[in-house]
Amino acid sequence: MSRVQISVCIIAKNEEKYIEECLKRLQPYGFEIIVTDTGSTDRTKEIASKYADKVLDFEWIDDFSAARNFCAEHASNNWILALDCDEYVNSIDVKVLRILMQKFPRYTGVIRLKNLAVRKDGKMGYGVDDVTRLYNRNYYKFVAAIHEQVTIIDEQKREETMQCFLIPAEIVHHGYALTPEEMQAKQERNLRMLYKQIEAGVDDPYIYFQAGQSELILEKYECAIDLFEKALSMSPSIERLYVQMLVMSLAKAYVMLGRENIALEVMEKYSFGCKTAKYMYTYANVLYDAKQPIKALLFYVKATMAKDVSTLGEELERCYQHIIELYTKMGNLEMAHIFKGKYEACLREKERVVNS
Repeated sequence: MSRVQISVCIIAKNEEKYIEECLKRLQPYGFEIIVTDTGSTDRTKEIASKYADKVLDFEWIDDFSAARNFCAEHASNNWILALDCDEYVNSIDVKVLRILMQKFPRYTGVIRLKNLAVRKDGKMGYGVDDVTRLYNRNYYKFVAAIHEQVTIIDEQKREETMQCFLIPAEIVHHGYALTPEEMQAKQERNLRMLYKQIEAGVDDPYIYFQAGQSELILEKYECAIDLFEKALSMSPSIERLYVQMLVMSLAKAYVMLGRENIALEVMEKYSFGCKTAKYMYTYANVLYDAKQPIKALLFYVKATMAKDVSTLGEELERCYQHIIELYTKMGNLEMAHIFKGKYEACLREKERVVNS
């Protein structure tokens, strides 16, 4: 197979558990593969050398963006696909991807990443996030020491909305399939790095958002609310997907503290600019908790009809459960039966993803 003009850039540290499977799945596509090691003490580099075109060393300086940009600087191609060791490629339509890159040379590429996770009942489930991972290094680079993001190099243009296309691929992230103890350690590490930036005077709503996300996962709801409210006080654009996630997370935190009315006010305030499936599903959940079942049903159904419904991941299953429940309570068994079929198809898809 001829080489595809993409360099896959991966940073790694003590990833012998995942890296071989990650690299093996990449090999059939003809990408250049570059692995940058940030201080492994296990077999990560040894395994990487079996598959990668280049294995580099980078002294860790508590900065994920610095490591990713270093890796990209050593690529042979301008188009960079940034992956992690625990992200496995199930499929990529290389032909379609080439066409998109040629048609939109200054766009970025977004992965609809499927994140496996252990639920509270101990069973495996998955969520979905759209993450920017493909970019031309002439126009873009990574910024932020943690929760790094692809950003326009030209600082005068950074407030502009980045144009993007959806990468025709299925990629599954295994790194969130953690025990509760492992997840707590991961979030505490993230918080140490995030609070370090806040204490250093980094006045960025994204940093406050990510700190709030970690506190939310650790069930420190009051702390999470303070951080989310601080981020919103900086008036970030609602057009940015993370800001919509910020609003949803704030509403969830209020619900967890039994403040459903405040959560509803938050969702209603920003609903004018939020038409994603996740936003409508979250809005429906808040309405459901606020004892507004008919309006909740409307938004659950709207979520299933959204163009980006696939971003709901396993939450689509729960969305259908609520729809079936509410239609049944209303006595509309015909509609409940229709959505039962959709629910069963959703269960089959979850089993496929979890076992992929």
